[in-house]
Amino acid sequence: MIVEPLTLLAFVPAALALNLTPGADMMFCLGLGLRSGPRPATAASAGISAGGMVHVTAAGLGLAAAIAAFPLALDVIRWLGVAYLLWLARGALRQGPVRAEARAMGAARAFREGMVVNLLNPKVILFVLAFVPQFVDPARAILPQFLVYGLVLALGGFVINGAVGVFAGGLGRRLAASPRLARGLGLVSAGIFATLAARLALMPRS
Repeated sequence: MIVEPLTLLAFVPAALALNLTPGADMMFCLGLGLRSGPRPATAASAGISAGGMVHVTAAGLGLAAAIAAFPLALDVIRWLGVAYLLWLARGALRQGPVRAEARAMGAARAFREGMVVNLLNPKVILFVLAFVPQFVDPARAILPQFLVYGLVLALGGFVINGAVGVFAGGLGRRLAASPRLARGLGLVSAGIFATLAARLALMPRS
């Protein structure tokens, strides 16, 4: 087998606990759900999971460790992520009040935004390198093990982040019926993106 069954059984609850911990991915789906509705939030959650699988694959191939060994590389990724989140915040502000009858963001665009946000978060690189290898058996093929564990994380994250986005999307559509609250929703969504950018900018160097 690719991984030891008992090790996988130990990994699943640990991964679920991590998926349930509020973080940047969950907050991003929350903000996008409030702004654009349930379907874009679900697509963004899928994009985040896809980005996670890219990180896991890079870790299994040893590329993530090579990047993590150079603080400058992590800084470049971090500041690209900050710039992208600020760009999303600016876009939310420019769009003005959320309108209940407005056309929802396309699933492809939401997927892309979720994936890019995840890929440009160096915390994910460091997390994968710190967490997943604890469950990897060096006597077995390394990359397949990373992919199995990454798939568990990705599926759990997709379900949980997607559920948060769907809830936020339903709430946002109901609140958008009020012009005053519609203006507030746009500001809240932009504020979430800006807060995520600030958190990433203030991330201590590892």
